[in-house]
Amino acid sequence: MEDAEMKDAEIKKSEMKNTSENREDMYQKIAKMAESEREELTKIRRDFHRYPETGWLEMRTSAKIAEYLKSLGLEVLTGKSVCREGARMAVPDGETLREHFEKVKSQGAPEEFLTEEMGQGYTGVVGILRCGEGPVTALRFDIDALPMTEASDEEHRPYREGFSSVNHGMMHACGHDCHGAIGLGTAKLLSEMKDSLHGTVKFLFQPGEEGTKGAYAMVENGHLDGVDYFAGTHVAPDDREDDGDITPGTYGSLATCKYQVLFHGQSAHAGGFPEEGKNAVLAAAHATVGLSGIARHSQGISRVNVGVIKGGSNSNVIADEAMLIMEVRGETTQINDYMDKRAREICQAAAAMEECTCEMELLGHAPSQVSSPELIERISNMVKEHLPQYRVSSNPNARNWGSEDIGFMMNRVQEQGGQAVYMRTMTKMASPQHTVRFDVDEEVLVKGVAAFSAIVYDLMK
Repeated sequence: MEDAEMKDAEIKKSEMKNTSENREDMYQKIAKMAESEREELTKIRRDFHRYPETGWLEMRTSAKIAEYLKSLGLEVLTGKSVCREGARMAVPDGETLREHFEKVKSQGAPEEFLTEEMGQGYTGVVGILRCGEGPVTALRFDIDALPMTEASDEEHRPYREGFSSVNHGMMHACGHDCHGAIGLGTAKLLSEMKDSLHGTVKFLFQPGEEGTKGAYAMVENGHLDGVDYFAGTHVAPDDREDDGDITPGTYGSLATCKYQVLFHGQSAHAGGFPEEGKNAVLAAAHATVGLSGIARHSQGISRVNVGVIKGGSNSNVIADEAMLIMEVRGETTQINDYMDKRAREICQAAAAMEECTCEMELLGHAPSQVSSPELIERISNMVKEHLPQYRVSSNPNARNWGSEDIGFMMNRVQEQGGQAVYMRTMTKMASPQHTVRFDVDEEVLVKGVAAFSAIVYDLMK
């Protein structure tokens, strides 16, 4: 009896060793699979870069993504199934949507997947890979471009090699073309290793991140409900010391509210009958000065900025219309709420000073975000142990900069007891983000696919 028990124990020990070795092999297999997709990933990224689309106009991009995911056998959601009706912000006018919808038909958008709802600005795609019982993991990839005109000279590689933007006034200057390619590459790898996974993977291709106007509409449609693990990433410059290849978590994205403020007054002859006028430009000027004077918060970072001011028609006309585009930010959602309250009060008071009226349209908003320490540690340990070719940043939970609406997604997951991280994937950049010469070392595509695929495998093996 004792001999039989010893024999069983040896068998179990051998099986455990083999399982451990197989898992070790699987991580390196994932890295090799990612490497084998280098050419296709580069092709996808350059296609997205050549045809950039700004928020709610990502029609060709969404149709291409839907087509690709469908070819992999994933369940695919588009249109109003992705973003909740009534929850989108700063949607372009109907004429702009219609013109772009017609334009992308001539730019290779697959018409089978270019739906009427996309033409109404319901962009973005959700792909679902079901692998039986197990946890639900969601991965987020933002896909929109910036309203910028890309450099067009031989010094700029995308122009020199023929993949610079063909959509004037639109450019992938932040790296979302890379994010889209990484998302599709990850979907391909995980679909090929489906039998090694247990659970469900959701691929969230988000529209309208620039201006923080897209994530909320996806969250409101329930795509983050029931999610156990969530991860997103952003390509980031590697020119800071000790940034490594992967930063597993970040915190401190500033909460924000962004507004278009319209002041309505009464026109009059400025020289003849100025007392009959109600000066909307003067109201906008009072607001601009007043906003700059908001007392900063003692508990953390607080910001306010008026980026655009327009109004009036001539020196001899009291202006009856004026417009501001402005924003407030805060290190926490609570600080941002304070800034937002004061900004709205000041705009209304400035209008009242000149007997004008004021209306404020919310163009975008986002809460602050904090990555889950447990998931940061798990990803750090996994990369160090199983993907030693990639370096984890010396600070695995780095402070973020700017604002990001991924916080809506992270907060929803964490409120339900799940874990969420917003990572960085480091790369060399030809020029900083949000500049007309922005470009990346496409090695980041392989790195991103390997990291995301290994993370999902580690969570769902």
